[in-house]
Amino acid sequence: MFPIDIWLAYTLASILIVLAPGPDIVLSIARGLSQGRLAATLSGLGAGTGILVHTVAAAYGLALIIQTSATAFLAVKLVGAAYLIWLGTRALLYRNLVTFAPTAKRSLHAIYLAGLMSNVLNPKIGLFVLAFIPQFVSADRGPVEVQMMTYGAWLAVIAVVGLSIIGSFASALSNWLLRRPRVVAGINIGAGLTFVTTGLSAAATKPN
Repeated sequence: MFPIDIWLAYTLASILIVLAPGPDIVLSIARGLSQGRLAATLSGLGAGTGILVHTVAAAYGLALIIQTSATAFLAVKLVGAAYLIWLGTRALLYRNLVTFAPTAKRSLHAIYLAGLMSNVLNPKIGLFVLAFIPQFVSADRGPVEVQMMTYGAWLAVIAVVGLSIIGSFASALSNWLLRRPRVVAGINIGAGLTFVTTGLSAAATKPN
């Protein structure tokens, strides 16, 4: 069902996707810098869970409904765009996405939910999963739903591991950044602009 050459090609493509700049990377780095390795791992775990949600939707047809229903697509993309823009605006206004102040730290539960919702509420992730995973699926190799769920789960694992490692390396910079508040402010501005830009891009996405 899963030829080794196809599996390796899928794995390489998935690693490159996870390493591409985007909200998941920003959140993992932010949590790693602010609260350490565990927070970065939980943020990555939330992002991976979000990928699984979109995989289930793609495997069982919800993503197809979103693509073919203008009303459903509009509702999902506007909610997702609003959430991303809200995250970005808060980072720009309060400069507290990356912070070392104890009172500003977020609970581990909230960190996981932020990673989860940044993916679940982004319709571009759903459309990407729908477009990407089927390229490695063949009806001749068994049930399509099983193949899609397996590939989606593997992508989620790669995302969790990759984002956790990136966030963990970022936490090692925390002592250096504590002595450079201007750099921290610049990181927050960059993160805020990334989220706002991604939200605006998601709002402009049109179904094929």
